[in-house]
Amino acid sequence: MKTSSVFTSIGVFLLIVFFSACVKDTDFEKANNIVLTPIVELDLLYFDLPAITFFDTAMSIPVLTVRDTTDLPFLNDAEIRNNLKRAVFSFKVGNSIQREFQVDFEFLDDQNQVTSTIQIPVAQGTVSNPVITEYTENFEGQELINLTGAGKVAVSVTIASSNANLDGSIKLQSKTTYYLEL
Repeated sequence: MKTSSVFTSIGVFLLIVFFSACVKDTDFEKANNIVLTPIVELDLLYFDLPAITFFDTAMSIPVLTVRDTTDLPFLNDAEIRNNLKRAVFSFKVGNSIQREFQVDFEFLDDQNQVTSTIQIPVAQGTVSNPVITEYTENFEGQELINLTGAGKVAVSVTIASSNANLDGSIKLQSKTTYYLEL
């Protein structure tokens, strides 16, 4: 009999504590003030062009510019355009060819109009001593607005002179870092 009155007393005590405990009001309106700022890193472009790419052996003539275009469908996406606060493009070019190069990036809209450009001069290297060029381009403000109008990028690699005897290669690695605010 005594044990049931002990359990009853403990139960009543717990009910009193439970119903009289302090509960802080939660303001769900503050959920609208939450800002997420993810940073997204993506590989952009990669190429490895051997020196012979810059010489047409069938015609025995130099090829002074090699050009390729790549679609970037995510860049001009409306959601990206509205939430992107900054974009940083990082490039690393290794040159083991005994010539200087100019690497140009043209960001193009749907009508192939240039919205932004990046130009990277690349110093001459050798097979035994390749030269590494690192370059970073930061896009903010109006430059960022122009960039996000692009849906593709055209890359041109230009050499001043070429012949069939050149050795080595030019290699590019690039990535982009997007700073978003959601």
